[in-house]
Amino acid sequence: MQHWFEYTRFFTALLVILDPFMAIPILLALTEGYTSGERNRIVRTTALTVATVLVLMALLGETMLHWLGTSLGSFRVGGGIVLFLMALAMLQAQADRMRTTPLEERSAANRASIAVVPLAVPLLAGPGAMSTVIIAMHRSSAPSHAFMIITVILLISLTLWLVLRLARPIGDMLGDIGLNVLNRLFGLILAAIAVEVIANGMKQLFPVLSG
Repeated sequence: MQHWFEYTRFFTALLVILDPFMAIPILLALTEGYTSGERNRIVRTTALTVATVLVLMALLGETMLHWLGTSLGSFRVGGGIVLFLMALAMLQAQADRMRTTPLEERSAANRASIAVVPLAVPLLAGPGAMSTVIIAMHRSSAPSHAFMIITVILLISLTLWLVLRLARPIGDMLGDIGLNVLNRLFGLILAAIAVEVIANGMKQLFPVLSG
């Protein structure tokens, strides 16, 4: 993963998986009655939390797999299945239960901060994003590769912050129909990414498939 095209592709994949537009109606619902300043603080904390979680997974994910005795091939297949299930939920315009649950959404209002749970984790930095970061990080051991992966994560977090900060005007402009159409488009892209991740994992587990 040494070419600029590959890092651009990783940026696109991670953006589609995080899907900040999917989080807009949830953010607006959870922050109903909040002032713009309070909502902006929640958005800032959410973006920082997502960046922290994904950077930690990039740096420590491979070590965690080693401790658990899990091969990268198995992790790719499992992560690809998670991504595919997320894509199906997005294509059907349904809430993804791997990201969050109605109970989490209802109880979040009673917590000190909804920015960390459920907005940052598991809604945005969920299992799909974590597995994608770990797989991308494992493609090279070069320090420059690690630097680029972390840079992409930070750029994604900045994009996330910008989209969520403009959640109210974006939600008003697109409406429910526009957001659903956008989420389904992201779901289609994510399904293709998931199939490729699963295929690469199967080839790693069963080398005969590569021949």
